[in-house]
Amino acid sequence: MSETSQTGAQKPQGGSQIATSDDIAAVKALNEAYKRMSEQLARVIVGQNDVIEQVLVAVFCRGHALLVGVPGLAKTLLVSTISRLLHLSFKRVQFTPDLMPSDITGTDVLEEDRTTGKRVFRFVHGPIFANMLLADEINRTPPKTQAALLEAMQEHMVTVGEKTYTLPEPFFVLATQNPIEQEGTYPLPEAQLDRFMFNIFVDYPSAEEELKIIKQVTGTYTAELDVTLTGEDILRLQNIVRRVPVADHVLQFARDLARASRPGQAEAPPFISELVQWGAGPRAGIYLILAAKARAILHGRYHATTEDVRAMALPVLRHRIITTFNAEAAGITADEVVKRLLAEIRPAIEQPIA
Repeated sequence: MSETSQTGAQKPQGGSQIATSDDIAAVKALNEAYKRMSEQLARVIVGQNDVIEQVLVAVFCRGHALLVGVPGLAKTLLVSTISRLLHLSFKRVQFTPDLMPSDITGTDVLEEDRTTGKRVFRFVHGPIFANMLLADEINRTPPKTQAALLEAMQEHMVTVGEKTYTLPEPFFVLATQNPIEQEGTYPLPEAQLDRFMFNIFVDYPSAEEELKIIKQVTGTYTAELDVTLTGEDILRLQNIVRRVPVADHVLQFARDLARASRPGQAEAPPFISELVQWGAGPRAGIYLILAAKARAILHGRYHATTEDVRAMALPVLRHRIITTFNAEAAGITADEVVKRLLAEIRPAIEQPIA
């Protein structure tokens, strides 16, 4: 389908199509896996279809996700259920103000051999050594502990003392955050926010969904779940996502969206300089394309389109745009800025990128 450079970035192949029968079969396999997982999740999670899709897109793109929503919206339940469906090792860390970095990464413990009397250090693995780590209420712990996740999220490894330990693959960090309670919290630094592929907003359920939730939780219903994918399956499907072709005009649209969010850029609309203090960096364009690829094949298509990019714009961009004081005073959020950008920036006519 397409070549991969040494840095893992895709070299654009224009509008080339998936040609081999193996490629088509692989895409169909991922599409079927997505349908099975959605069906299984619906047995436990009522509604939240967009949230489920975005979390699964992040998983299949080898990305991390931050779920933001008020308490009681099944954020933790969603993550733990996905780990059961994927047959992955799962650890949950409840972040608190007294949590230390070693409580996450692990630490060296001094032990004495009773037969020889010799003392040696033994590394005790922390909860981060799992395929899926749920960082619950990540903004409740100080920056020092939040930073313990940085190397793991980016490099998939942990350094303790002079030794570096590789994390199991696949590895995901799915973090939750309460947006309404600010006392005693520590907002994530921009550098760490940028490590999250998605910032997923979890909204209230509809009236019909809420009634179904009440009936389901207060009754005797127990969901029976079947494992749909293994860790090896996830790694294979992640490679399929990277091989999905993307036309040049779709790549250009993702690039233009990211660049248009930056004040002072020629591509930025006039309202950006007034409403935005800092725009999205290059990771935004990368994640827009990766997410578009994953969404395309989850929906049974063999190539990504500009519509896929538009559908993934909010979760990719909302935490990468810092609004100005004027925007905050006027009640204009990053979401509204992204929506205005989507209305302003139009895909170019298909043509090769110089």
